[in-house]
Amino acid sequence: METDMDEHGDMKVSDVLMQASIAMEQYTEEKDISKHLKLWLEEKYGPTWHCIVGSEYKMSFTYESKNFIKFNVGKKCITLFRHN
Repeated sequence: METDMDEHGDMKVSDVLMQASIAMEQYTEEKDISKHLKLWLEEKYGPTWHCIVGSEYKMSFTYESKNFIKFNVGKKCITLFRHN
């Protein structure tokens, strides 16, 4: 796992990981998992969140400080970040 989230701030890494597990149980398609997580984050923490879900990918992007997390659930890699 890689993150710059502050566990003592409003966003909790544990909440994100729990919601990812819920999404993985509910959906099999990566696009549906991604949409679920994006909408959950925007409802809970406000806009604008981006979510990438896949087995293998490369990336380069800009994000707001304290609003990035990348982790694996099984064989899926999930990247979440906020950028307005």
